[in-house]
Amino acid sequence: MYTTLKRFLESKADFNRLELDEVYAHFRVIKTKRNEILLDYDQVSKHYYFVNKGCVRLFTTTKEGNEITRYFAFKGSFVTALPSFIDQQPAEEFLQTIEKSELLCITRSDFYKLVNKLPQFTKIYTEILELGFIVAQKRIYGFQGYDALQKVKWIIQNQPQLLVRVSNKMAASYLGISPSTLSRIKSRL
Repeated sequence: MYTTLKRFLESKADFNRLELDEVYAHFRVIKTKRNEILLDYDQVSKHYYFVNKGCVRLFTTTKEGNEITRYFAFKGSFVTALPSFIDQQPAEEFLQTIEKSELLCITRSDFYKLVNKLPQFTKIYTEILELGFIVAQKRIYGFQGYDALQKVKWIIQNQPQLLVRVSNKMAASYLGISPSTLSRIKSRL
């Protein structure tokens, strides 16, 4: 149950057995169905999730009802609506499983208890924030001025499992292109 989390934690910092047990004690297992909403728009994020199996996406919708995907979390990664989780204001996005998933869930209060108690967990949280910032910046700046083909090539290079694991509609909403354009480009590559 905690094998993937253990691998993740140990790849980032040195934990002894007691410290790992302390971390595990704060997580509970959640098994979800495909397309299950974990956090609704305007709800306050009170949980952080670690993906054991499956995939979670973070997205919002425009006034016209179009979806814009901001992030996909695959096995071995953490995910939440971070702005809402940090400032406890209503989220302006949805958190949804896109596959049948097994998640490890930790409450906000327990998460910050671990951050305050274990320096290794603080290091991991800092790394998660930094990596999220870097990926977001690369995506924003990389996508500005990129045409559709360059965006797809960027995804293939930086997040190859995305095009294999998620629907064209969701991948296109992440890339900011139409599903038909994505299909056309994928057939040429």
